Amino acid sequence: MKNFGAEVALTINANATLKLADVAGVRGDSNGEDRVDPNGVVPASIVRFLARLRLLEGVPFNYLVPDATMLPMETIRFFYVDRNWLDALIQGALSVGTVNSSDREQLAVLYPNVRKEVDVAERMVRMKDADAPAVDAEGRPIGVSGQMTGFLMRSKIVSGWPGLHVRAYATDTRPDDQTIPDMDTSPDRVRLLRMERLAPAVLLVLFDGVPAVVHIEEPRSGIQFGVRVDPAAPNTAKALLPLRDVTHPNNGFLKSGGNDRTVKVPFRKGAPGVINIHELAEGLRTAGGTNISNPIDSAQFAMELLRFPFRQVFGEVEVDFDQFVATLAMSTLVDRFGLAERVLNP
Repeated sequence: MKNFGAEVALTINANATLKLADVAGVRGDSNGEDRVDPNGVVPASIVRFLARLRLLEGVPFNYLVPDATMLPMETIRFFYVDRNWLDALIQGALSVGTVNSSDREQLAVLYPNVRKEVDVAERMVRMKDADAPAVDAEGRPIGVSGQMTGFLMRSKIVSGWPGLHVRAYATDTRPDDQTIPDMDTSPDRVRLLRMERLAPAVLLVLFDGVPAVVHIEEPRSGIQFGVRVDPAAPNTAKALLPLRDVTHPNNGFLKSGGNDRTVKVPFRKGAPGVINIHELAEGLRTAGGTNISNPIDSAQFAMELLRFPFRQVFGEVEVDFDQFVATLAMSTLVDRFGLAERVLNP
């Protein structure tokens, strides 16, 4: 009777938790295409639900960011995720199916196996061959899930470019402007566990590990043309256009003294911000080194205005934080402390 009772308790627990998964609407694919083991200790649909819960799906946003001032506009916040907190979250969800102390005891015995299955499933929620971790013969990740990190970004960039690219690497060994293919299979790439817009201007990203460098890049879709805002006059209608040799466009911008050669971008009179195309074309044609024909043709003009997606790189700051540079003379400091002591102890 004792064994039979345990079997009944397990069935009740599974059904109760399955109902929780049904309510959440994340039953998942029952045929195992997402590589979740259908013959595990826990039903596959429950494992999928717990894996998504592990990635903070369904967790109220005010639990992640208690106050709006912690995530102001145009900011990014990097963070670590406490695995103990996630374990407590999973155990709380599983406790829905426990009725008495016997159920809780049985759950405590099964939990190590449940955790192993969820460790695997959490990496399969966002399965991409481009950044897949080491897998076994059946395509399931190897090893226990490690440290989870991530970032929250609140910016107009998120709403303006919903197809942002995010990449993370365990080592910072590549140039920041290196061309990276869409299907990047670098061995040091850190896997993305979750990337989702929580609001029109809020992006949440979770990493399977601790990256040394993170790339956020505009979508690589379509062709982009543009000019540079003049850094010497950022709040005025002044812009510059870096020059290329149209016969060798892959050589990058023309250089002068180590800096990009540029021409001023003319604007129409009485219409700030509206480019005078005719004057700009003439300026490009007369600029030396561009090898532009006379008259300039549309292909050459487009080549000069072509712009690649902007990439923002977050990584190690090249500053020696152990180096201290005194900016205040010791005599001045002594005088200030002496004045404070006389004020406090007249």
